[in-house]
Amino acid sequence: MSIETPKRNPATDVDGDVVLEVRNASVTFDMERGESRVLNDVNLEIMRDEVLGVVGESGSGKSMFADSLLNAVVDPGEFSGEIIYHPEEGEPVDLHSLAPSELKEVRWEEVSFMVQGAQSAFNPTMTVRSHFWETLNEHDYDIGAGMERAREILTDLHLDADIVLDSYPHELSGGMKQRALIALSLILKPNVLVMDEPTAALDLLMQRSIISLLNRLKEKYGLTMVFITHDLSLVSDIADRLGVMYAFEFIELGKTKDILRRPAHPYTRSLLNSVPNLATVEEEMEAIPGSAPDPVDIPDGCSYHPRCPLADEQCRRANPEMFGLGNDQGAACFYPDEARERLQLNYLPDDGETANTDIAGTRGSDMGGGV
Repeated sequence: MSIETPKRNPATDVDGDVVLEVRNASVTFDMERGESRVLNDVNLEIMRDEVLGVVGESGSGKSMFADSLLNAVVDPGEFSGEIIYHPEEGEPVDLHSLAPSELKEVRWEEVSFMVQGAQSAFNPTMTVRSHFWETLNEHDYDIGAGMERAREILTDLHLDADIVLDSYPHELSGGMKQRALIALSLILKPNVLVMDEPTAALDLLMQRSIISLLNRLKEKYGLTMVFITHDLSLVSDIADRLGVMYAFEFIELGKTKDILRRPAHPYTRSLLNSVPNLATVEEEMEAIPGSAPDPVDIPDGCSYHPRCPLADEQCRRANPEMFGLGNDQGAACFYPDEARERLQLNYLPDDGETANTDIAGTRGSDMGGGV
Protein backbone atom coordinates (compact mmCIF):
# COMPACT_ATOMS: atom_id res chain seq x y z
CA MET A 1 0.00 0.00 0.00
CA SER A 2 1.05 3.62 -0.56
CA ILE A 3 2.14 5.52 2.56
CA GLU A 4 1.64 9.28 2.58
CA THR A 5 4.34 11.45 4.12
CA PRO A 6 2.89 13.39 7.08
CA LYS A 7 3.78 16.93 8.06
CA ARG A 8 6.64 17.01 10.55
CA ASN A 9 5.72 17.77 14.17
CA PRO A 10 8.72 19.33 15.97
CA ALA A 11 7.30 18.28 19.34
CA THR A 12 7.25 14.55 18.59
CA ASP A 13 9.51 14.01 15.57
CA VAL A 14 13.31 14.04 15.66
CA ASP A 15 15.93 14.24 12.94
CA GLY A 16 17.37 10.94 11.79
CA ASP A 17 16.47 7.60 10.22
CA VAL A 18 12.91 6.65 11.22
CA VAL A 19 12.19 2.95 11.76
CA LEU A 20 8.67 3.16 13.24
CA GLU A 21 6.06 5.90 12.90
CA VAL A 22 3.06 5.98 15.19
CA ARG A 23 0.20 8.02 13.75
CA ASN A 24 -3.03 8.80 15.61
CA ALA A 25 -2.89 5.46 17.42
CA SER A 26 -5.85 4.74 19.69
CA VAL A 27 -7.26 1.59 21.29
CA THR A 28 -10.77 1.26 22.72
CA PHE A 29 -12.76 -1.48 24.42
CA ASP A 30 -16.56 -1.53 24.62
CA MET A 31 -17.58 -2.18 28.22
CA GLU A 32 -20.89 -2.31 30.04
CA ARG A 33 -19.98 1.00 31.71
CA GLY A 34 -19.18 2.58 28.35
CA GLU A 35 -16.28 2.89 25.94
CA SER A 36 -12.90 2.38 27.56
CA ARG A 37 -10.06 4.25 25.82
CA VAL A 38 -6.73 2.68 26.77
CA LEU A 39 -4.55 4.42 24.16
CA ASN A 40 -5.42 7.93 23.09
CA ASP A 41 -4.30 9.46 19.77
CA VAL A 42 -0.56 8.76 20.11
CA ASN A 43 1.83 10.31 17.57
CA LEU A 44 5.62 9.85 17.61
CA GLU A 45 8.60 8.60 15.64
CA ILE A 46 11.06 5.92 16.76
CA MET A 47 14.53 6.28 15.28
CA ARG A 48 16.75 3.49 14.00
CA ASP A 49 19.41 2.37 16.52
CA GLU A 50 17.93 4.34 19.43
CA VAL A 51 16.54 3.13 22.74
CA LEU A 52 13.20 4.75 23.53
CA GLY A 53 12.21 4.38 27.17
CA VAL A 54 8.48 4.52 27.94
CA VAL A 55 7.54 5.20 31.57
CA GLY A 56 4.45 5.97 33.61
CA GLU A 57 2.25 4.72 36.40
CA SER A 58 0.65 1.29 36.26
CA GLY A 59 -2.43 1.53 34.05
CA SER A 60 -1.13 4.48 32.01
CA GLY A 61 -1.29 2.63 28.67
CA LYS A 62 2.32 1.46 28.33
CA SER A 63 1.55 -2.19 27.56
CA MET A 64 -1.23 -1.25 25.16
CA PHE A 65 1.25 0.96 23.32
CA ALA A 66 3.59 -2.04 23.04
CA ASP A 67 0.80 -4.29 21.75
CA SER A 68 -0.14 -1.67 19.17
CA LEU A 69 3.41 -1.54 17.79
CA LEU A 70 3.18 -5.26 16.93
CA ASN A 71 -0.46 -5.31 15.79
CA ALA A 72 -1.11 -7.51 18.81
CA VAL A 73 -4.13 -5.81 20.41
CA VAL A 74 -6.39 -8.63 21.56
CA ASP A 75 -10.12 -8.84 20.87
CA PRO A 76 -12.40 -7.14 21.67
CA GLY A 77 -9.94 -4.22 21.57
CA GLU A 78 -10.27 -1.93 18.55
CA PHE A 79 -7.18 -0.21 17.14
CA SER A 80 -7.38 2.87 14.97
CA GLY A 81 -4.50 4.80 13.40
CA GLU A 82 -1.31 3.62 11.73
CA ILE A 83 1.95 1.95 12.75
CA ILE A 84 4.35 2.46 9.85
CA TYR A 85 7.44 0.24 9.71
CA HIS A 86 10.38 1.44 7.61
CA PRO A 87 12.63 -1.50 6.65
CA GLU A 88 16.24 -0.84 5.79
CA GLU A 89 15.38 -1.85 2.24
CA GLY A 90 12.01 -1.65 0.54
CA GLU A 91 8.88 0.42 0.96
CA PRO A 92 7.34 1.36 4.35
CA VAL A 93 4.33 -0.68 5.43
CA ASP A 94 1.43 -0.12 7.82
CA LEU A 95 1.60 -3.08 10.20
CA HIS A 96 -2.13 -2.86 10.91
CA SER A 97 -3.00 -3.26 7.22
CA LEU A 98 -1.08 -6.49 6.68
CA ALA A 99 -2.68 -9.86 6.07
CA PRO A 100 -1.85 -12.54 8.68
CA SER A 101 0.74 -14.18 6.40
CA GLU A 102 2.42 -10.82 5.75
CA LEU A 103 2.36 -9.90 9.43
CA LYS A 104 4.04 -13.21 10.26
CA GLU A 105 7.01 -12.20 8.09
CA VAL A 106 7.41 -8.93 10.01
CA ARG A 107 6.94 -10.19 13.56
CA TRP A 108 10.08 -11.73 15.05
CA GLU A 109 11.98 -11.28 11.77
CA GLU A 110 11.77 -7.47 11.60
CA VAL A 111 10.10 -6.35 14.83
CA SER A 112 10.33 -8.69 17.80
CA PHE A 113 8.39 -8.55 21.07
CA MET A 114 9.66 -9.59 24.49
CA VAL A 115 6.61 -10.18 26.64
CA GLN A 116 6.29 -9.37 30.32
CA GLY A 117 7.29 -12.26 32.57
CA ALA A 118 9.69 -14.93 31.33
CA GLN A 119 8.03 -17.60 33.47
CA SER A 120 4.77 -17.37 31.53
CA ALA A 121 6.51 -16.97 28.16
CA PHE A 122 7.95 -20.50 28.12
CA ASN A 123 6.01 -23.76 27.77
CA PRO A 124 6.95 -25.71 30.93
CA THR A 125 6.71 -29.04 29.07
CA MET A 126 9.37 -28.08 26.50
CA THR A 127 13.10 -27.62 26.82
CA VAL A 128 14.54 -24.22 25.99
CA ARG A 129 16.14 -25.80 22.90
CA SER A 130 12.68 -26.84 21.67
CA HIS A 131 11.47 -23.26 21.92
CA PHE A 132 14.29 -22.15 19.62
CA TRP A 133 13.68 -25.03 17.21
CA GLU A 134 9.96 -24.30 17.05
CA THR A 135 10.51 -20.59 16.35
CA LEU A 136 13.10 -21.24 13.64
CA ASN A 137 10.96 -23.93 12.00
CA GLU A 138 7.80 -21.79 12.05
CA HIS A 139 9.61 -19.05 10.13
CA ASP A 140 11.34 -21.47 7.71
CA TYR A 141 14.82 -20.64 8.99
CA ASP A 142 17.78 -22.98 8.71
CA ILE A 143 17.77 -24.87 12.03
CA GLY A 144 21.52 -25.46 12.13
CA ALA A 145 22.47 -21.85 11.43
CA GLY A 146 19.76 -20.63 13.77
CA MET A 147 20.97 -22.77 16.67
CA GLU A 148 24.52 -21.51 16.14
CA ARG A 149 23.15 -17.97 16.46
CA ALA A 150 21.25 -19.04 19.60
CA ARG A 151 24.49 -20.29 21.15
CA GLU A 152 26.25 -17.05 20.26
CA ILE A 153 23.55 -14.85 21.81
CA LEU A 154 23.31 -17.01 24.95
CA THR A 155 27.08 -16.74 25.33
CA ASP A 156 26.84 -12.96 24.86
CA LEU A 157 24.36 -13.03 27.75
CA HIS A 158 26.89 -14.85 29.98
CA LEU A 159 25.06 -18.17 29.90
CA ASP A 160 26.35 -21.69 29.28
CA ALA A 161 24.49 -22.43 26.04
CA ASP A 162 24.50 -26.24 26.38
CA ILE A 163 23.16 -26.19 29.93
CA VAL A 164 20.44 -23.63 29.16
CA LEU A 165 19.29 -25.22 25.90
CA ASP A 166 18.95 -28.67 27.48
CA SER A 167 17.07 -27.35 30.52
CA TYR A 168 13.35 -27.03 31.15
CA PRO A 169 12.22 -23.53 32.16
CA HIS A 170 11.64 -24.50 35.79
CA GLU A 171 15.27 -25.62 36.08
CA LEU A 172 16.55 -22.10 35.40
CA SER A 173 16.70 -19.16 37.79
CA GLY A 174 14.63 -16.05 37.09
CA GLY A 175 17.62 -14.19 35.68
CA MET A 176 18.59 -17.13 33.45
CA LYS A 177 15.04 -17.44 32.10
CA GLN A 178 14.94 -13.73 31.36
CA ARG A 179 18.22 -13.86 29.46
CA ALA A 180 17.08 -16.97 27.55
CA LEU A 181 13.93 -15.06 26.57
CA ILE A 182 16.05 -12.16 25.31
CA ALA A 183 18.04 -14.63 23.18
CA LEU A 184 14.83 -16.17 21.82
CA SER A 185 13.47 -12.76 20.87
CA LEU A 186 16.65 -12.05 18.86
CA ILE A 187 16.96 -15.43 17.15
CA LEU A 188 15.54 -14.23 13.79
CA LYS A 189 17.77 -11.13 13.59
CA PRO A 190 15.09 -8.46 14.11
CA ASN A 191 15.83 -4.77 13.62
CA VAL A 192 13.52 -3.64 16.44
CA LEU A 193 13.02 -5.19 19.88
CA VAL A 194 9.99 -4.10 21.90
CA MET A 195 10.31 -5.06 25.59
CA ASP A 196 7.39 -4.84 28.02
CA GLU A 197 8.67 -4.69 31.62
CA PRO A 198 11.64 -6.98 30.80
CA THR A 199 13.12 -6.86 34.32
CA ALA A 200 10.01 -6.53 36.50
CA ALA A 201 10.33 -9.88 38.28
CA LEU A 202 14.08 -9.64 38.98
CA ASP A 203 16.02 -8.35 41.96
CA LEU A 204 17.89 -5.06 41.70
CA LEU A 205 21.32 -6.54 40.98
CA MET A 206 19.98 -8.76 38.21
CA GLN A 207 18.05 -5.81 36.75
CA ARG A 208 21.26 -3.80 36.48
CA SER A 209 23.04 -6.79 34.96
CA ILE A 210 20.32 -7.19 32.32
CA ILE A 211 20.53 -3.49 31.43
CA SER A 212 24.30 -3.76 30.97
CA LEU A 213 23.89 -6.82 28.74
CA LEU A 214 21.17 -5.14 26.66
CA ASN A 215 23.47 -2.19 26.05
CA ARG A 216 26.11 -4.58 24.69
CA LEU A 217 23.61 -6.45 22.52
CA LYS A 218 22.33 -3.16 21.09
CA GLU A 219 25.80 -2.22 19.93
CA LYS A 220 26.75 -5.66 18.61
CA TYR A 221 23.55 -6.38 16.70
CA GLY A 222 22.53 -2.83 15.73
CA LEU A 223 19.19 -2.96 17.53
CA THR A 224 16.48 -0.39 17.97
CA MET A 225 14.78 -0.90 21.35
CA VAL A 226 11.53 0.23 22.89
CA PHE A 227 11.94 -0.33 26.63
CA ILE A 228 8.66 -0.14 28.54
CA THR A 229 8.83 0.01 32.32
CA HIS A 230 7.38 1.53 35.49
CA ASP A 231 10.94 2.03 36.79
CA LEU A 232 12.27 5.45 35.78
CA SER A 233 15.58 4.93 37.57
CA LEU A 234 16.22 1.72 35.64
CA VAL A 235 15.40 2.95 32.14
CA SER A 236 17.52 6.09 32.56
CA ASP A 237 20.59 3.82 32.34
CA ILE A 238 19.80 2.67 28.81
CA ALA A 239 17.39 5.06 27.06
CA ASP A 240 18.47 7.70 24.56
CA ARG A 241 15.02 9.28 24.77
CA LEU A 242 12.20 9.07 27.29
CA GLY A 243 8.48 9.15 26.66
CA VAL A 244 6.30 9.76 29.71
CA MET A 245 2.76 8.38 29.56
CA TYR A 246 -0.23 9.52 31.57
CA ALA A 247 -3.90 8.63 31.02
CA PHE A 248 -3.14 6.58 27.89
CA GLU A 249 -1.20 9.25 26.00
CA PHE A 250 2.31 10.68 25.90
CA ILE A 251 2.54 13.90 27.88
CA GLU A 252 6.30 14.50 27.52
CA LEU A 253 8.99 13.35 25.09
CA GLY A 254 12.65 14.21 24.89
CA LYS A 255 16.25 13.17 25.27
CA THR A 256 16.80 11.35 28.54
CA LYS A 257 19.23 13.93 29.90
CA ASP A 258 16.80 16.78 29.11
CA ILE A 259 13.81 15.02 30.67
CA LEU A 260 15.81 14.35 33.84
CA ARG A 261 17.40 17.82 34.06
CA ARG A 262 14.61 20.09 32.83
CA PRO A 263 11.28 18.27 32.70
CA ALA A 264 8.50 20.58 31.56
CA HIS A 265 5.29 18.73 32.45
CA PRO A 266 4.02 18.93 36.05
CA TYR A 267 3.40 15.17 36.04
CA THR A 268 6.97 14.39 34.97
CA ARG A 269 8.35 16.65 37.68
CA SER A 270 6.15 14.99 40.31
CA LEU A 271 7.13 11.58 38.98
CA LEU A 272 10.81 12.40 39.40
CA ASN A 273 10.20 13.62 42.94
CA SER A 274 8.66 10.23 43.79
CA VAL A 275 11.66 8.22 42.53
CA PRO A 276 14.44 7.26 44.99
CA ASN A 277 17.75 8.91 44.13
CA LEU A 278 21.16 9.42 45.66
CA ALA A 279 20.61 13.08 46.56
CA THR A 280 17.22 13.00 48.33
CA VAL A 281 16.45 11.55 51.74
CA GLU A 282 13.36 9.38 51.95
CA GLU A 283 11.43 11.95 54.01
CA GLU A 284 11.68 14.47 51.16
CA MET A 285 10.16 12.17 48.55
CA GLU A 286 6.69 13.28 47.50
CA ALA A 287 3.77 11.07 46.53
CA ILE A 288 1.58 12.35 43.71
CA PRO A 289 -1.81 13.20 45.20
CA GLY A 290 -4.93 11.56 43.81
CA SER A 291 -5.05 8.66 41.40
CA ALA A 292 -4.83 7.99 37.67
CA PRO A 293 -8.12 8.43 35.77
CA ASP A 294 -10.63 5.70 34.99
CA PRO A 295 -10.34 4.78 31.27
CA VAL A 296 -14.13 4.97 31.00
CA ASP A 297 -14.24 8.42 32.59
CA ILE A 298 -11.18 10.43 31.50
CA PRO A 299 -11.57 14.06 32.62
CA ASP A 300 -12.34 16.75 30.06
CA GLY A 301 -9.51 19.08 29.17
CA CYS A 302 -6.04 18.09 30.32
CA SER A 303 -6.33 14.62 31.83
CA TYR A 304 -3.86 15.55 34.59
CA HIS A 305 -5.68 18.68 35.78
CA PRO A 306 -7.41 17.04 38.81
CA ARG A 307 -3.95 16.29 40.28
CA CYS A 308 -2.02 19.30 38.97
CA PRO A 309 -1.14 22.26 41.24
CA LEU A 310 -0.97 24.60 38.22
CA ALA A 311 -4.36 23.72 36.72
CA ASP A 312 -6.72 26.56 35.84
CA GLU A 313 -9.90 26.97 33.80
CA GLN A 314 -8.06 26.55 30.50
CA CYS A 315 -6.65 23.20 31.68
CA ARG A 316 -10.11 22.02 32.71
CA ARG A 317 -11.62 23.07 29.38
CA ALA A 318 -9.03 22.21 26.69
CA ASN A 319 -6.62 19.32 26.17
CA PRO A 320 -3.15 20.73 25.33
CA GLU A 321 -1.28 19.49 22.27
CA MET A 322 2.34 18.42 22.49
CA PHE A 323 4.23 21.73 22.30
CA GLY A 324 7.82 21.80 21.04
CA LEU A 325 10.30 23.19 23.59
CA GLY A 326 13.51 22.96 21.56
CA ASN A 327 16.20 20.25 21.58
CA ASP A 328 13.60 17.72 20.34
CA GLN A 329 11.72 17.99 23.65
CA GLY A 330 7.97 18.38 23.82
CA ALA A 331 5.35 18.57 26.57
CA ALA A 332 1.55 18.47 26.47
CA CYS A 333 1.08 21.34 28.90
CA PHE A 334 -0.11 24.94 28.63
CA TYR A 335 2.39 26.09 31.27
CA PRO A 336 5.77 24.36 30.79
CA ASP A 337 7.77 27.44 31.81
CA GLU A 338 5.68 27.91 34.96
CA ALA A 339 6.11 24.22 35.81
CA ARG A 340 9.89 24.50 35.59
CA GLU A 341 9.86 27.68 37.67
CA ARG A 342 7.34 26.82 40.39
CA LEU A 343 7.55 23.03 40.78
CA GLN A 344 11.00 22.37 42.18
CA LEU A 345 12.79 19.07 41.69
CA ASN A 346 14.05 17.54 44.93
CA TYR A 347 17.41 16.63 43.44
CA LEU A 348 18.14 20.00 41.76
CA PRO A 349 21.22 21.89 43.02
CA ASP A 350 21.00 25.51 44.08
CA ASP A 351 21.54 26.93 40.57
CA GLY A 352 18.37 25.19 39.43
CA GLU A 353 19.79 24.52 35.98
CA THR A 354 21.35 21.06 36.08
CA ALA A 355 20.28 17.98 37.94
CA ASN A 356 22.03 14.97 39.33
CA THR A 357 20.83 12.55 36.67
CA ASP A 358 22.10 9.54 38.59
CA ILE A 359 18.72 8.65 40.00
CA ALA A 360 19.60 5.00 39.54
CA GLY A 361 21.59 2.77 41.83
CA THR A 362 19.35 2.93 44.88
CA ARG A 363 16.27 0.78 44.36
CA GLY A 364 13.52 0.30 41.82
CA SER A 365 10.49 2.54 41.86
CA ASP A 366 7.06 1.05 41.32
CA MET A 367 4.92 3.86 39.97
CA GLY A 368 1.68 2.00 40.61
CA GLY A 369 -0.55 2.19 43.63
CA GLY A 370 -0.69 5.89 44.39
CA VAL A 371 2.83 7.09 43.73
